[in-house]
Amino acid sequence: MLLSSKNLSFTYSGQKTLYFEDIQLNEKESLLVLGKSGSGKTTLLNLLAGLAKPDQGQIQIGNQPFSDYTGQKLDLFRGQNIGIVFQKPHLLAPLSVLDNLRMANFFGKKKNERLEQLLEDLGLSHRKNASVLTLSEGEAQRVSIARALANEPKLILADEPTSSLDDENTEKVIQLLKEQSSKIGAAMIIVTHDQRVKNHISNFMEVKAS
Repeated sequence: MLLSSKNLSFTYSGQKTLYFEDIQLNEKESLLVLGKSGSGKTTLLNLLAGLAKPDQGQIQIGNQPFSDYTGQKLDLFRGQNIGIVFQKPHLLAPLSVLDNLRMANFFGKKKNERLEQLLEDLGLSHRKNASVLTLSEGEAQRVSIARALANEPKLILADEPTSSLDDENTEKVIQLLKEQSSKIGAAMIIVTHDQRVKNHISNFMEVKAS
């Protein structure tokens, strides 16, 4: 089992406690987490990414109970094992496309000789030395995907990757994520309110605010 979560709950101050279904994923498996705004789906992603700590429950990647980790140990484990595609790219503006990927390697203390091949796979090889400030919205999103894949993580988490895309580009982005996660043997979770993604990933769960 690559990813396992059990009995997860989280409470925001002054609000009801959110409880989440258990998740189990093997290598190359994908899961779609659907839910309306405010349902808690982004909270679940943050828990799985180690960006928030559950009130109770545990998350394991491989045999590592990383929900118990803190500080630098947590940061390093996340950098080496989890690739996150945020809703907005959050790229480092002073750096080129390729250097944004190299920075991910630096923080994860990994070296990947395939970064340029990765950019080629995503149709970005001609933009590798470009400033990220010159990228189109679609290009910036693909760079964000490339950065999430730069350390060849075990788990890919994508937060609303298609929310601002038309049908054609939605299909392209989902296929890119599926192909690349399969290539590196990663499990993938896409968190979204976009029902179109169900056409591409049949395994799904719904998060509902109680």
